[in-house]
Amino acid sequence: MEILDQNQKYQRARRRVSCIKGFYNNLLSYLFVIPILVWINLRTTDFLWVLFPALAWGFSLLMHGMKAFGYNPILGRNWEERKIRELMARDETPPL
Repeated sequence: MEILDQNQKYQRARRRVSCIKGFYNNLLSYLFVIPILVWINLRTTDFLWVLFPALAWGFSLLMHGMKAFGYNPILGRNWEERKIRELMARDETPPL
């Protein structure tokens, strides 16, 4: 039982590290691509179309970071774990 629990913790930590790594890769791409797009935009036209991809990708990056680092302002920290424990406890109690 303890080995299974340790394996589950390891797998969860591994998924979280993978998500954090993905966030950093996404951030690095953003910091590389957006300045290139700004340069292209300023050299080709007066319309600042670069704001659209910068804001959309920036919002996506923010959401990715919130997920990667476990920040959820709506449901709170560890909500999912608490809800799983609550539902498991409810299943263990016999119905009346």
